[in-house]
Amino acid sequence: MSDNILIAGSRSEIAKALISKFEVEGFSVWTMSRAHQQRDQHFVVDLFDESQNENFVQELSKMNLNLSGIINCCGILHNENNMPEKQVGDIDLAWLQESLRVNLFTHIQLAKLIDTQISGNRFFWVSLSAMVGSINDNHLGGWYSYRMSKSALNMFVKGLSIEWKRKNRENCVIALHPGTTDSPMSKPFKVRPDKLYSAEQSAERIYNVIANLDTEQNGSFLNWNGDTIPW
Repeated sequence: MSDNILIAGSRSEIAKALISKFEVEGFSVWTMSRAHQQRDQHFVVDLFDESQNENFVQELSKMNLNLSGIINCCGILHNENNMPEKQVGDIDLAWLQESLRVNLFTHIQLAKLIDTQISGNRFFWVSLSAMVGSINDNHLGGWYSYRMSKSALNMFVKGLSIEWKRKNRENCVIALHPGTTDSPMSKPFKVRPDKLYSAEQSAERIYNVIANLDTEQNGSFLNWNGDTIPW
């Protein structure tokens, strides 16, 4: 029987490539987003809608999927009205709140929903984070909302890793930087060609990190090549 995994935020370019990669590797992939997708194994869930959340938990319990892992791809860097800030005067509190809502709260909400669904079997959780969420690595400044929301996500992942290790010492909860991927998120920025990766490249690398996860890496912030990133 194939291992069941869930990929949340499944409309992103990286998520689509991850779905293909994990299916090729023999996993049974379930997906989640706020909109319908042309997939049989798909959950339509707005993580901020209590009734949808309740229905999702009830459906999971009824199906007894026994998930072996979750990859949460939910994230936002910019939209049509907001770009990363260059200086403190550019910070807009409404945009900061939206950045936190998408980059942090969606991960918290999903973790809360599946907390009671984790069985005694080994389980992994991967939150796609970003290198710019590293406090130690911040040498350029700017990008306040994105940096702060990703740093907050990293702290959440660290706390979750401690809590879920108590469920099973083999559980592994990590934050992962996927690398700059050719997608609508990176389109507005000038990126050196050798530093811009296709969604398929990123998915391959993310898969390799997950496939080689060691319990000692629980609670880590990892780069796409498996190296540890300083918090």
